Amino acid sequence: MDTNTWQTQLRKGAAELVVLALVGKGELYGLQILQGANGAGDLVSEGSLYPLLNRLERDGKLTARWSMTEAGGHPRKYYALSADGAALLDEMRTLWRGFRTSISTIVEDDR
Repeated sequence: MDTNTWQTQLRKGAAELVVLALVGKGELYGLQILQGANGAGDLVSEGSLYPLLNRLERDGKLTARWSMTEAGGHPRKYYALSADGAALLDEMRTLWRGFRTSISTIVEDDR
């Protein structure tokens, strides 16, 4: 496996946590989520974001509503965490912290 493939797999594994964490800060529409995720690096592609949002909504982790923009442009679909989504985010954060600590302990030890 080359490092590009490995990096892609890391991003895929973290995408759901990243999306839930961003939406957990407040209601956002798709492009805002994409920009938030990619503001810290290319974590989520547009091609993977919308199927992920649809799945999270279908699974009851996100709620969604359509809203027209004030300028009369295209309607935007806003996403928010449901109660189940908030519980999942809390659990994923706990698991992430443990995973991050375990990996860092092994990988960052230069001996």
